[in-house]
Amino acid sequence: MSRKLFGTDGVRGTANVYPMTAEMALRLGAAVGRYFRNDGSNVHRVVIGKDTRLSGYMFENALTAGLTSTGMNVLLLGPVPTPAVGLLTTSMRADLGVMISASHNPHEDNGIKFFGPDGFKLSDEAEAEIEALMETGVEPAQAANIGRAKRIDDGRFRYVERMKSTLPQGRRLDGLKVVIDCANGAAYRAAPEILWELGAEVIPVGVSPNGTNINQGCGSTDTRLAVETVIAHGADVGICLDGDADRVMILDETGAVADGDQIMALLARRWAEEDRLNGGALVATVMSNLGLERFLEGRGLRLERTAVGDRYVVERMRAGGFNLGGEQSGHIVMTDYATTGDGLLAGLQFLTAMVEEDKPASELVRNFEPVPQLLKNVRYGAGADPLALAPVKSRIAEAEGRLKGHGRLLIRKSGTEPLIRVMAECEDEGLLTEVVDSIVDEVKAAV
Repeated sequence: MSRKLFGTDGVRGTANVYPMTAEMALRLGAAVGRYFRNDGSNVHRVVIGKDTRLSGYMFENALTAGLTSTGMNVLLLGPVPTPAVGLLTTSMRADLGVMISASHNPHEDNGIKFFGPDGFKLSDEAEAEIEALMETGVEPAQAANIGRAKRIDDGRFRYVERMKSTLPQGRRLDGLKVVIDCANGAAYRAAPEILWELGAEVIPVGVSPNGTNINQGCGSTDTRLAVETVIAHGADVGICLDGDADRVMILDETGAVADGDQIMALLARRWAEEDRLNGGALVATVMSNLGLERFLEGRGLRLERTAVGDRYVVERMRAGGFNLGGEQSGHIVMTDYATTGDGLLAGLQFLTAMVEEDKPASELVRNFEPVPQLLKNVRYGAGADPLALAPVKSRIAEAEGRLKGHGRLLIRKSGTEPLIRVMAECEDEGLLTEVVDSIVDEVKAAV
C-alpha cells in the first residue's frame, strides 16, 4: 500500500494550500482517530504539541475537531519541542502523539507528524492505512461518545525535568557561558530554563516568537546570529536548535560550526570508551560524510547507513538494537533517553563532554577531517519530475562515470520540500564542483 499524502516526516506543505488545509487536517484527524480508537471505548487519548507558527492554531483546532469526532480525548500541550511529544505520549499513556510543525522550514509552511503509543513515529505501513481511511471516509462517533479536549499546562515542565535527568546525577554546568539559539521556535522557553537550572550562564537568542519569525535569520539552519553572539559575549559554546528543536548545530568559542556528523563522532567515541555503544555501531544516513565512516573504522566501530530521514535511522536502530544514530543535518537520536531526535539533549551531552573532559568546545567539535562534500538544491514545480527526464539522467550517468573511484554521488528528492538535492563527495574539490554544477545546471534547464 503506497502513501501519497505522507512524506519522509509526516504531512508537510504551505499552510492553507493543499495538502496543508484545515479541511485536510480535520479529515486526517478523524482518520487517525478511527485508526487508534477501533474498539468503541472512550478511554483513548491523544496528545498534541505544536511549534510557534501562526498556522499552528488553525491546525490544532482542526485536528482536535477531527479526533474528538471519532471519540478520541485530546490533551493539548501548546508549544513544546517535538521530542517532548514523543516523551509525553508514553508518560501520559496516550494512544497517539501529534506534533504540528514544519521543523526547519519557513513560517509559511507547516506539517503534521504522528507518534505511536510507544513514542516512536508511525511506520510507513500505518501511514498508508490512515490514508486509506481518509479516502473511504470515517463514520463519526455517536453523540454520547464524542471525545473531550483539555489543556495540559505542565507539559513543558515535564520535558524540562526529563532533560535534566539525562545528565549524571549531581552534574552541573557552573562556569559555562552558553549561547542558546531557539530559532524563535518550540523550545524558546524550555531550553534556556534547562540550561539555567543546571547552573550555566545563559545568553538566549531566537526566543521572541511572533508567529512568523520561526527559523528566520536564526537557528540551526542559519547560525550567523549565534556566531556573532558567541564572539561578542566571549561565550564558551553555542547551541543552535531548529524550529521544533529536534535538530542542533554546535558552535565552539571561535564561532566554528559542528554539524551532526561531528557531534555523532564525539558521542560515539565517548560511548564506546564507556562501553555503552550498543553493537559497536553508529546509525546514520547516506548523507553522512565519508570522514565520519573512516573515523569510526579507525576505532573498530561501524557506520550503518540508511535512507535519508530520521525515521529510517530510528527504524534501523530499533531493528539492530543500536542506541546512537542521527543525521548530518543535526538530528541526533539517543534511544537510551528519547524516541526521536532531540537537539537540546544532544547539546546537553556535548556540554557534559566539555565538563568531564575539561576541554574547550574547539577541541571537541573537530573529531575528523571531512572529505570535501558539496550539496546544492534545485527547486521545482508541482507535478514535475526532473529526475525522470532523459537529459538529466544522461548528465547524472556522466557524472557518476567521472567520480568512479574518486568519490560518490547522491541525488534525491527532498521528502519535506519541492527540492532536488544534489550531493557529491570527492577529494578533488575542482572535480567535485564541476560534477555538482553540471547536474544542477541540467536540472535547472529541465524545470
